[in-house]
Amino acid sequence: MSPTITALVALALAAYSFRTGRARALALASASGLRLHSRPGLYGVYVAMWTVMPPALVMVLWLVAQPVVVEFLIMRGLPEAVGGLPADQLRRTMLEIANIAAGMRADDTADQALAAAAERLVSFHRIGWFAMIAAAAAAATIGFGHGRARITPAMRARVYVERMVMILFAIASTIAILTTLGIVLSLAFEAVRFFARVPFFEFLFGLEWSPQTAIREGQVGSSGAFGAVPVFAGTFLITVIAMLVAVPVGLMSAIYLSDYAAPSFRAWAKPALEILAGIPTVVYGVFAAITIGPSIRALGDVVGLSIASESALAAGLVMGIMIIPFISSLSDDVISAVPQSLRDGSLALGATKGETIKRVVVPAALPGIVGATLLAVSRAIGETMIVVMAAGLAANLTLNPFQAVTTVTVQIVTLLVGDQEFDSAKTLAAFALGLTLFVATLGLNIVALIMVRRYREQYE
Repeated sequence: MSPTITALVALALAAYSFRTGRARALALASASGLRLHSRPGLYGVYVAMWTVMPPALVMVLWLVAQPVVVEFLIMRGLPEAVGGLPADQLRRTMLEIANIAAGMRADDTADQALAAAAERLVSFHRIGWFAMIAAAAAAATIGFGHGRARITPAMRARVYVERMVMILFAIASTIAILTTLGIVLSLAFEAVRFFARVPFFEFLFGLEWSPQTAIREGQVGSSGAFGAVPVFAGTFLITVIAMLVAVPVGLMSAIYLSDYAAPSFRAWAKPALEILAGIPTVVYGVFAAITIGPSIRALGDVVGLSIASESALAAGLVMGIMIIPFISSLSDDVISAVPQSLRDGSLALGATKGETIKRVVVPAALPGIVGATLLAVSRAIGETMIVVMAAGLAANLTLNPFQAVTTVTVQIVTLLVGDQEFDSAKTLAAFALGLTLFVATLGLNIVALIMVRRYREQYE
């Protein structure tokens, strides 16, 4: 069942159970002459939650457990020669069986045992699908009956609904925390495997990045070079260029829109500026590769500078243009939230409007401005498409903005392109880069929080 159909069925069940619960509450109150404890709609919400939540829980648990059970059953049906393979080869075998079952490989080219296992896999998935639908339908029926039967005029529906909503919030927050923890642990686990093959200090302070895999013994560079300093330097260079463009323009535009622009101009100028945030990054990449890059190179030829067709300057400029709406919109909201009484008091003491903005408004809005800048830095660090199309893939150790460079995210994508097995230093290097980037971003956020707490203005 597709997610769209599942969502439509859930909405239909929720709407029906809501109407049923609300109607039953009103009917019981009318028949008994008693006053309902809560609003009639809350009784409907109570029944709807009992109707939708149990089947949703059943489907989630089923989808989590089914792959494990199906893989176990498929492995038990394989010949002993295949079942006794190492864990890595067993994973590849299961992937091959899944490809055969999905029609990605013709059965006549597959091993007979694997083809039979693929048929069983398809059968198990079909049986599991029907069983899940039946279990979810049974859970919905039982939940609907239970919720409807508990409705009475004296039932505290509001208390129960609020309690169930609090439980949902707790589950959502727990899932968010566990997801973050899972991401960090997965990065750390694979990074540890990488550092078991490549020394940590060689990775962190090495000056050559060439993670190619050897094709033949004795090939030049066959051992690979995993010094990540060129990658970090390229990320730093492009991010600095982007911030030099985005921060001044975005902050000044926010100040103008919040304190100088007329309401009629602000009404259309701010949405027009925020349209830039909705443009796909691939469009910015094409713009950088076709327009900005050649223009910068032509300008360099005019003034006698040697500028590569793919350069950090082109990528940084276009990335800065892309990030302007993030800083402008968030800073504008923060500056507009500064109490007008602070502005009036400063002006009453004889300060000019510029002095008021510089000495009162900006210090008061400093936490939000720093947060907007951090968001922009994270956006710049995580950008991939613009760098690929405008700055290239060359891991050059340089701070010259006229040369081609690469970034951490681009290298992560490059290392994981295609059908890769996580059994070589080349592929595991992507996780080491990701973990390093995570730690660096976390440190940047901590420093920013310290700066905000130290320099933030306090107002009564």
